[in-house]
Amino acid sequence: MMMGFKIYSLFSFKMSIFLFLFLHNAIAYSSHSSSADTTMHTNNWAVLVCTSRFWFNYRHMANTLSLYRTVKRLGIPDERIILMLADDMACNARNKYPAQVFNNENHRLNLYGDNVEVYYGPFQSAIFCYNLILQISVKLYLLNVQKFDQFMYLKIGTSCKVKVDYRGYEVTVENFLRVLTGRHETAVPRSKRLLSDEGSHILLYMTGHGGDEFLKFQDSEELQSHDLADAVKQMKEKRRFKELLIMVDTCQAATLFNQLHSPGVLAIGSSMKGENSYSHHLDSDVGVSVVDRFTFYTLAFFERLNMYANASLSSLFTSYDPNTLMSTAYYRTDLYRRHLDEVPVTNFFGSVMETIHTDSAYRAVPRKMSKRAGINMAVEKSVEHDDRRTLIDSNVQDPTSHIKTKDQNCPFTRTMNTFFDKVERIEHPDSLVNYGLILMLPLLMVSVWLSS
Repeated sequence: MMMGFKIYSLFSFKMSIFLFLFLHNAIAYSSHSSSADTTMHTNNWAVLVCTSRFWFNYRHMANTLSLYRTVKRLGIPDERIILMLADDMACNARNKYPAQVFNNENHRLNLYGDNVEVYYGPFQSAIFCYNLILQISVKLYLLNVQKFDQFMYLKIGTSCKVKVDYRGYEVTVENFLRVLTGRHETAVPRSKRLLSDEGSHILLYMTGHGGDEFLKFQDSEELQSHDLADAVKQMKEKRRFKELLIMVDTCQAATLFNQLHSPGVLAIGSSMKGENSYSHHLDSDVGVSVVDRFTFYTLAFFERLNMYANASLSSLFTSYDPNTLMSTAYYRTDLYRRHLDEVPVTNFFGSVMETIHTDSAYRAVPRKMSKRAGINMAVEKSVEHDDRRTLIDSNVQDPTSHIKTKDQNCPFTRTMNTFFDKVERIEHPDSLVNYGLILMLPLLMVSVWLSS
């Protein structure tokens, strides 16, 4: 009898502990979810990833750069965009249009233009520019002077204008997961980190080659669906986002979402299981396909919008036609609590506009006028402070006037001042730099000949 009572007491004690832990976890989860629901949407981030290398995957880089330009146009600043490109098609030796990437055969829009910023360190910048000079010497007979304005994108005092956060062999599964989870080494700069918080809406776009529950990186490793799900779970636990939209353009893209279980996540893929994701059209001049169908029609949808548009996510998702895509676009909404009709696309593809409230309306003053007004106010205050103070400008000579006169009489100073004045009046300083680099080619060839 006593033995049975002890067993019953031990069982009751274990059950009470189990119920206590269960209730504690349930309360913690409910409080976490309720706090996430009440958190205000304060900022937007975008993580854009091209996972493919090699020239024949030109379209994947064009896909990513196209989305990059779109989210920037809709208001997401560059410091809140993590851009990962596995290869540099713009500087590929096969590229007929050096330093240019297009997503259409009409070549109207250079995706690798001034709006794309790729950072090169001093050493990498020197190597990059040296390789460009070598390419010029090889292709000099194919290019005329007018094409150099489009070929070179350099400025005095800056590195090459092309800036990607992760490029080439830096685009790995490990670095991708570190970006999402925030588990970086201490040496990684802030510009390469996803500094989101519990009020962030994040757009995660990925394009490349994939299959059943995997996405290939660099043609050498794979991101599995459970890897993505685990990273998203860590993000949610660390309160790194309020809402997350995952968009994938690859074969069997829908299978990459199978393991997702974190709330607040919305996912859309270009194809179902067993389906391929096709390119849109071939550029005969470039020699390869320049954009995928899913991304092409996504861009066509956003070209009609601006950052103040009220188009909903439902209108975006329903705009995909299986006949034109040649695949079935799939979107998963069971983890997302809001109705898609109520969510503007700019909640993920745009930016939150900060509004400063004032007590009364005021008129904006030009910068120059404001400086003059500030000087006048300072003078008036000084006069009011001391009424007996007088300004004698005509009788006081500037102590540096003889120095200025002496400098102006110097021939070298006059020549340099004239040169700088002419440089400041040049409308296209990039062209001047390009022509200067062209003039350096004979010196480079002579130095190579002498050293050989």
